Amino acid sequence: MPDKITSMTNPRIRRLVELRKKAKLRRETGLFIIEGTRLCMDTPERFLEEVYVTEDWLRTAAPADAEKIQRFHPLILAEEVMAKAADTDTPQGILCAARMPVWTRQDLLGGPDGTPAPLLLVLEDVRDPGNLGTIFRTAEAAGATGILMSRGTVDLFNPKVVRATMSAIFRMPFVISEDLIRDLGDLRERGIVSYAAHLRGKRPYDELPLTQGTAFLIGNEANGLSDSLTEAAAEKIIIPMAGGAESLNAAMAAGILLFEASRQRRVLTPQFRA
Repeated sequence: MPDKITSMTNPRIRRLVELRKKAKLRRETGLFIIEGTRLCMDTPERFLEEVYVTEDWLRTAAPADAEKIQRFHPLILAEEVMAKAADTDTPQGILCAARMPVWTRQDLLGGPDGTPAPLLLVLEDVRDPGNLGTIFRTAEAAGATGILMSRGTVDLFNPKVVRATMSAIFRMPFVISEDLIRDLGDLRERGIVSYAAHLRGKRPYDELPLTQGTAFLIGNEANGLSDSLTEAAAEKIIIPMAGGAESLNAAMAAGILLFEASRQRRVLTPQFRA
């Protein structure tokens, strides 16, 4: 059994806390924090850099989980030290420092033969961590090929976002854009039609032909899409709503749009499960 870290001021612990709290340090190091048994177990091994566990976690973990973690020579933390390093109120006794996945714009477009046709989300300044994490999980489930995000979108590697993705962060290609309007122009040149989800949209989302290259634009929770990005889209569309509702949660809207595309594409692509 390796030595146990019992000091709150241990340099490794200070660094873990800073990685958890500071997006700038995450960007500089290319590392971020993953917490909890399921997320750590689901993380592809090529991304795992450092593993920290408590003695209680090692004692009670499933044999396969403990065997996997032992290959990374985990450092043992005292319970109170784990509590300091962790982001959750009741830590499960394991956290990892992981390497950030890196994708290219080509990765967002799917396979080299264009099958299935690209199905993208374009996110402008989505700020809620739970929303962004849920969008990643939903995009993966619906068969999206990638996500393009503005720089003003909440940090994807914020611990709350990471937990909400349920490891889709490692499987859903994404790129952070410096200029979404320019990128929409590039998508248009590739034959990808962009639709802005907008309260002033005219055509309902379920009347669209979505089996070809498609990108859905989702805006900020409070303000929606900016006028400039809306005008850069090929068309404004609407999700019809009953009652007094005026708008939908960003993750919910993304899910509705993506799964309509999924429904239309289901007979064309084999990856969907009933």
